[in-house]
Amino acid sequence: MSPNSTYWMNHAIRVAQTAPCPGRRVGVALVSEHDELICFAFEGEVRGASWYRILRRRMQELGTPSVHGAYLTINTLSADGSFELGDLLREVRVDRVYVGLPDPALTTYRDDDPVTTHGQVHRFPDDLQCQILKQNPDLYATSEQSIECNPHYSTHRISKAVSRTLTSMGLALTRSDVSANRGRFALASFIRQRYGIEHEEAVRVVGAALSEAFDAKYGAYDDAFDARSANARWMDDFMAVYSQSSPRPLSAVNILNVGVGAGHEASALFTDCPEITFVDIAESGLVNIRQRIPASRTVVSSAENLSELPEGSFDLYVSLRTYNSSFFDTPAAASEAHRILKSGAVIIVSVANGFLYAQRGCVVPGLIIPGTEFVDLYRGMDTARLIGAELESAGFKNIQIRPTSTEIYLSATAG
Repeated sequence: MSPNSTYWMNHAIRVAQTAPCPGRRVGVALVSEHDELICFAFEGEVRGASWYRILRRRMQELGTPSVHGAYLTINTLSADGSFELGDLLREVRVDRVYVGLPDPALTTYRDDDPVTTHGQVHRFPDDLQCQILKQNPDLYATSEQSIECNPHYSTHRISKAVSRTLTSMGLALTRSDVSANRGRFALASFIRQRYGIEHEEAVRVVGAALSEAFDAKYGAYDDAFDARSANARWMDDFMAVYSQSSPRPLSAVNILNVGVGAGHEASALFTDCPEITFVDIAESGLVNIRQRIPASRTVVSSAENLSELPEGSFDLYVSLRTYNSSFFDTPAAASEAHRILKSGAVIIVSVANGFLYAQRGCVVPGLIIPGTEFVDLYRGMDTARLIGAELESAGFKNIQIRPTSTEIYLSATAG
């Protein structure tokens, strides 16, 4: 992302700030190929007219049939339920589009959404998304996209648990400190610089804090909190992805399952598989799965370090809802996955893409924006695409992305 793009994103946010309150604050800026502002608009600028109507009238007055860049803070729905950005793109050629957040009224994926169907739509970074949330606190806080709808997830945040554990070790870090250094090694480097301890010791304490946090959240995880409880066919979804990747039954392949959690998904999928190895950084989940599948092998380790496992030894690598975990190093994990798989073997990973709205028994799709209580509908697909790019960089081929009602699956073959 170019520095100029960030400048115009900030400009659109400043434009939105001038919108009257109460009401949703939405700003948009159009930029030429020479990186010059063409025009801008904000919601409420003209009584009874949306930002789109205001912007379209200005473009007609300027005689501008096309623009290089469009920067929009919220992908809004009009009163009739259509996407105003979609209307703009049908009438004006735009080379690149940047969008901050989905409209909080948007609670399901739609076929006409320009963010998911238009090839040139990019997203604002997390820190700027947080600014848009702050501009519209009431709008998002009362929406179904608020994670407060699910007490389990709002009270069991990995960043909070890591902060609490590190503080108990004498390393007083706030949740903000932890959230701002979300990589395992980034957090270790932050601790090393603040407290002057050796790098190896910083890495060790971060690993211990992460293990304890994930153990506390997932070791005794109850399926009643899981979005899969609203999707009785989730196992069929997994098997459909696998059958498209390999003709061999699961019982006939040597499987590595990374990120066991409480072991519920593993016992549902792999009970009848005689050759299977389970890996997790938290021991309690491995204890659970050993009880359920006694013939399995278990290894206490992270996805980023599978050094105990030999190169080219597995036919199938499965890691569900792990690659989008907090503090996860996707490039390192993808590299290790490629190393331990046989040539032509299959990898299947998934991105968790929904939270159970406990009061209504339905799934709120998306992923939490770090440091907030808001579920971003678009974040799951953004994350899946980024993971796919890392798998390709690691040497995987034939990468496929398949969204389902509760998660997004990626599959590929080892080159």
